[in-house]
Amino acid sequence: MIARLKRRVRRKGKKTTETVYLISSLTSEQLQALGWLKLKRGYWVIESRLHHILDVTMDEDRSRMRQPNGALVMGMFRRVAVSFALAWREKERARKPKSRVSARSFQKSFHRRDGGPERLRALIFSKTPVSWSLAV
Repeated sequence: MIARLKRRVRRKGKKTTETVYLISSLTSEQLQALGWLKLKRGYWVIESRLHHILDVTMDEDRSRMRQPNGALVMGMFRRVAVSFALAWREKERARKPKSRVSARSFQKSFHRRDGGPERLRALIFSKTPVSWSLAV
């Protein structure tokens, strides 16, 4: 099935209407109009949660790694780091609901001179997730 979605967007301060086309292997009985919207929004959840962090915080788009195996390994390390950051962020938000912690603040906590490198070393070499609490 193919669907046409018209949406209103704001670009450079101007409101415009744009048309996008969606493709799915589902039938019309399996996927109705609200289902299309749910799938489209679900796509952006993945984009904003993982890829945005990889692009912005980890600066993955500017990586110069060109060897396929090296790029794969570095990609896995970045995703592990993002997993740690998201787990830490959820823990911090549960502790302080109004805090504005982010993956970037997790990353910056290891750059500080007041024990950042030691916290990073403890996190990398720990055998239990208890060391996540050291990343404050």
